[in-house]
Amino acid sequence: MAAGLGTLRLPPSHFWAMTPKEIDAALRGAFGLAADAAVPSRVDFDRLCHLFPDG
Repeated sequence: MAAGLGTLRLPPSHFWAMTPKEIDAALRGAFGLAADAAVPSRVDFDRLCHLFPDG
């Protein structure tokens, strides 16, 4: 919410009407973030789940 309402200064009605993908695109456009940001592989994700289990 802080990014949409504060940083991007979107009116609440516009912010709440946006999908997560639209918010992501707006933030990338505003800050020039790389579209191919590092996403953990399945192996890395499983390793993290093992190291930091829920519960």
